[in-house]
Amino acid sequence: MMFRKTISLLWIVVSISAGILLACQPLPANPLPTPTLGSTLEPVPTFLPTSTPTLIPGTYYVNPVYAEDFPDPHILRVGDTYYGYATNAYGANIQLIESKNLADWKRIGDALPVLPDWAAVGEGLTWAPGAIEVEDNFVLYYAARYKAIGKQCISRAVSQSPLGPFQDDSKAPFVCQEDLGGSIDPYPFRDQNGQLYLLWKNDGNCCGLEVALWVAPLTPDGLSLAGDPVKLLVHDQAWERPLIENPALVYADGRYYLFYSGNWWSSHEYAVGYAVCESITGPCVKPLNEPIFKWAGMVMGPGGESFFTDTKGNLWMAYHAWTGIDIGYPGGERSLRIDRIEFAAGKPLIHGPTTDPQPLP
Repeated sequence: MMFRKTISLLWIVVSISAGILLACQPLPANPLPTPTLGSTLEPVPTFLPTSTPTLIPGTYYVNPVYAEDFPDPHILRVGDTYYGYATNAYGANIQLIESKNLADWKRIGDALPVLPDWAAVGEGLTWAPGAIEVEDNFVLYYAARYKAIGKQCISRAVSQSPLGPFQDDSKAPFVCQEDLGGSIDPYPFRDQNGQLYLLWKNDGNCCGLEVALWVAPLTPDGLSLAGDPVKLLVHDQAWERPLIENPALVYADGRYYLFYSGNWWSSHEYAVGYAVCESITGPCVKPLNEPIFKWAGMVMGPGGESFFTDTKGNLWMAYHAWTGIDIGYPGGERSLRIDRIEFAAGKPLIHGPTTDPQPLP
């Protein structure tokens, strides 16, 4: 017992002596500073949750703006309302939709409920409309099957309203290049001086013939040709095979830009090319050896383009495209899409194809 007490007393004495010795040691020459408000020590980062910007309805659009099948779209603005026309689907000869803001579209119905007697009915062969306001009327151009020869040809119909119904009183097609395979993809164009023109494609791919894009002047009422057709372009580049089609003309910065679709319509490689023309009747030169607008991401086979301006004068391109792997019928749909286009240094700049929110004018 006495031995244990002695050991404990010795341990206490040693511990006290060691503490005294440590307390007597000098401080380090450069002691570590204590951080203060003015300290330059690196702060510890603080991670705060980020917020997602709120998208205000009516200030943006998201493609496809009309997600149903709407091939070969043509958009016509009348005042502050936009009217969209497209190839036959859902029982309509010419589909018709309407929008006030380009982002939200509603189905109206059939712009051309009755076809002329010479045209085949109910065969899904009423294609690629183009509409224009002429004097006090609206003229709708489209392609239909000419029963007498079994080929596609172009006709025209008239209405006093962009909503239709358009009426076609023709006894025969308006434009039909029978010896070149027929004629499709009409596109009306008004030049700076007010002269009307019609562009189209001869349907030579139906019959192993040359495929070309054409133009001819129209009479002031838009119901007759006012001159002979002029050939503008043929398909001569690898990416365009087997054809080019769907001409659409734009005048910008003193030049004529002829846009067209190339490749095969049910392929993801269907795309948009362009040529620069010295005048409406040519000559036209393709500045690129590749399309200017092609598939990207989930947007497949964009084409069937047309052009229109919004209420603020901005130029837009309307087009159709397949989505993802759903390319071709019956599984896929060529939905309606729009994107802005500008011109800089003599070149078109198309802001797309987009699938994320984009600002409206």
